[in-house]
Amino acid sequence: MPVHNRIAEFHPDMTEWRQDIHRHPELAFQESRTAALVAEKLKAFGVDEIHTGIATTGVVGVIRGTQPGAGAIGLRADMDALPIHEETGKPWASQTPGVMHACGHDGHTTMLLGAARYLAETRNFAGTVYLFFQPAEEFGGGAEVMIKEGLFERFPADRVFGIHNWPKAPAGTFIWRNGPVMAAVGGIDITITGIGAHGAMPNLGIDAVLVGAHIITALQGIVARNLDPVDSGVISITWIEGGFAYNVIPETVRLRGTARWFTKEAGDLLERRTIDTAEGIARAFGATAKVEFRRAYPATVNEPESTALARAAAIAVQGDARVAEMPRPTMGGEDFAFMLQKKPGAYLMLGGGRGEDDAAVHHPKYDFNDEILPIGASWFATLAEQLLPRKG
Repeated sequence: MPVHNRIAEFHPDMTEWRQDIHRHPELAFQESRTAALVAEKLKAFGVDEIHTGIATTGVVGVIRGTQPGAGAIGLRADMDALPIHEETGKPWASQTPGVMHACGHDGHTTMLLGAARYLAETRNFAGTVYLFFQPAEEFGGGAEVMIKEGLFERFPADRVFGIHNWPKAPAGTFIWRNGPVMAAVGGIDITITGIGAHGAMPNLGIDAVLVGAHIITALQGIVARNLDPVDSGVISITWIEGGFAYNVIPETVRLRGTARWFTKEAGDLLERRTIDTAEGIARAFGATAKVEFRRAYPATVNEPESTALARAAAIAVQGDARVAEMPRPTMGGEDFAFMLQKKPGAYLMLGGGRGEDDAAVHHPKYDFNDEILPIGASWFATLAEQLLPRKG
């Protein structure tokens, strides 16, 4: 079963939806326009139930098959954009300065809308399909909020599935992996307080900038010299804030960054050593360091049976030659992990690459490949038809 003919027929419609969403990006928990568009489309498609306002802007659609009581699956897409100023120059570029769909969530939402239209028309399945349109994947953990608000009590899916476009893989290639597929995510905030002084008389103060520089360098030794070499971890300081004049040593400097890991033991070690290192170095210079290590998202871990089912659906759509195993997980994070902690399921990647010059996700020149829209929609639809087959 390749790309569904019916889905291929409305590929131009899907492209129009995707580009419209892209023109009007919205940040986490602010996806009001996007959520309204989703609800409007679901209503037009004849979806049985539409529930809005979940986790502020989340939307859930319910489609029932021709035979009841045969189980249920959840299909998930994310809706939020990123605080990035777009530089693609495309006709459908963001019309909101400083906000951009730089991770393809507009495409994910559109693929699930395409599957919804097809499934509502054909009903070639038994049981129930839940469509989870989630807010705040990038910042805020929208999946966790939806779950806390009773997502799975209200919509009791047996398994959950999601997909992410991957611009560095050939367009239309599905990539799967058992076990960890994306890393756990932590946020690091370090506030260093010294004693301000004239830049020409550093001996009269305690230089918070110098302390920060030593802390940044030392943090790189945690992964290199404390973490087991067979484990994986990352600590990156990405934001340095402090100072206001050429000749003034600031009293306070703030460092921000991210940590990534896969196992609980690795996460515990990174947190403990980050705090100890920053506080210890600051103390050695006569300064203080206040450290906050926030665990944001757990690791995204695919359940093997669900992964096999997701892979089978991918093969049905694209053929075995275009379905490949991911050799190792990525250190990127994904809050679909919260759903996978509650339900068995799987998260696949769908290649969208056109060539070597394609910008990666989270880049101001990233451009979603609309050619893969019917492929992703067909995968969602095939999952429903294969996992919830009709009898007789």
